[in-house]
Amino acid sequence: MDREPGGVGRGRVSVRPRLLWLIGVRAAVATLLLGSAILAQIAAPGSLPVDPFFFLIALTYGLTVVYGVLARRAEEQRWFVDLQLTADALIVSALVHTTGGIASVFSTLYTLPIIAASTLRSRRGGVVAGLFCAVSYGGLVLAQYVGVEASPIVSGVTALPPPRVAVFSVGLNICGFLAVAALSGYLAESLRRADAQLEQASNQLADLQAFSQHVIDSLASGVATTDADGRILTFNRAAEAITGVAAAATRGQSIARVLQWPPALSEMFAPREGGPPLPRLEFYLTRPDGKQIELGLSTAVLRTPRGDIGFVFTFRDVTQSRREERDARVQQRLAAVGEMAAGIAHEIRNPLTSMSGSIQILRQELPLTDEQSQLMDIVIRESERLNDTIRSFLDYARPQRKAESCVDVRQIVTDTATLLQNSPERLPSHVVAVDVPDAPACCLADAAQIRQVVWNLATNALRAMPNGGALRLAVTADPAEHEHPLLTIAVRDDGVGIPPEDVDGILQPFKGGFARGTGLGLSIVHKIVSDYGGELQIASQPGTGTIVAVKLPLHAVQSAAVGTQSKAS
Repeated sequence: MDREPGGVGRGRVSVRPRLLWLIGVRAAVATLLLGSAILAQIAAPGSLPVDPFFFLIALTYGLTVVYGVLARRAEEQRWFVDLQLTADALIVSALVHTTGGIASVFSTLYTLPIIAASTLRSRRGGVVAGLFCAVSYGGLVLAQYVGVEASPIVSGVTALPPPRVAVFSVGLNICGFLAVAALSGYLAESLRRADAQLEQASNQLADLQAFSQHVIDSLASGVATTDADGRILTFNRAAEAITGVAAAATRGQSIARVLQWPPALSEMFAPREGGPPLPRLEFYLTRPDGKQIELGLSTAVLRTPRGDIGFVFTFRDVTQSRREERDARVQQRLAAVGEMAAGIAHEIRNPLTSMSGSIQILRQELPLTDEQSQLMDIVIRESERLNDTIRSFLDYARPQRKAESCVDVRQIVTDTATLLQNSPERLPSHVVAVDVPDAPACCLADAAQIRQVVWNLATNALRAMPNGGALRLAVTADPAEHEHPLLTIAVRDDGVGIPPEDVDGILQPFKGGFARGTGLGLSIVHKIVSDYGGELQIASQPGTGTIVAVKLPLHAVQSAAVGTQSKAS
């Protein structure tokens, strides 16, 4: 991995922050030297060469401003860093020259560009800067001794140290420069390696966190974690899709409020030692869009090396699966009922017909009193009622498909509404309304069975309104461009309604809620709709009425064909 400063991109350290740090240190050192010089002049006027010293300080300030303005180009122009380091070494050399050369107290300032070079240019840069400073300082002192006849550079200095002392002093300083270069380079390189290792570890940790998050978000089940008090910490993507609530809106909220579970479950957040076992349960949740779904929830304690810190909740939308299970149970009942129906038809219907015929013959041939005639009528009437029950039972257990054709449901709904106007089920306080589209709405089915579906639903709706109300029959069709267009027959009433816990049960045989009827009407409807690959949806609330929607595959035909079929019917 390339860690050289000055580059930008993956795996390379940005040089700009360190360069800005160097600019700030340079400005601070210049300010410190300026303040020291002012104090020295106040305490001992003439102890420093005022004009060149303050000129170098001003130059340093000016270059610092320029460096700060151009710092953003350091990422692309790497020579800009080398230019600053070279300029710093030259300014330090000029400062040492103007303050006495070998006798200057500012020779230690050479260590600053060396440390800066190590920081910005690693160990190699520090060594190069150390050699440059050593050559500069040595050349400056050599030039000073070559021009010894000249007047003293600094006020108060009348003679230079002996050459032997100068050589020792220069050698000591140069060794110090090189030692600082080696040490600062080593520290800078160690720091750079530590940064690289830290960044690599951070990247690995970030990749692991991202991978874990991707795994969690890819789960089909909703996953939520909470603290020990049930406040949500995380909420994955599937949980958002299931509940219809954004993860950001759930952060810190109570899991019980978001998932809308029964209040009795709040006791699960008791300490685990004395609390009840974590439950597996199912309950209903109402999404923000008003759709009600059934959730299957599993819970677990969130365990860490530090102990139990919260809970993990896994949940799924089990509405469809539970509906399929209920349908499977109904189909199992149908199979059992079908076998039993054959025996009933053979063992009861034929003798019942014989009995009813015999009673009618006896009634006609025997002289009967009024009381006897009334008893005969009761037997005949009850025999017919029992025969009707058996017939409905057989229709439910083994509905026979007849010749399928394209059926325009609009005509069937309209005819049913007309028949209901004269039906004994209709009271004067009942109002029957029909809403059908102008375009054909067809399905591929047997017309008689579709009529039976609409008639059974409509008569049930009238019975559900004993005190009167509006019955609405509507037909809608999805646009033809949909992948799976559906035809919907909706029957809506303003009746007594059905409790939510009883909605599924009304599809079972003999579960009717009306005093009249066999309790098989909705069961027959459900069986017929299922045979055609459709779906029966029931939405009801006590006191507000019921909506029953029959969804069948839409059959696209030409208008002329529909008209022909309607006439044929």
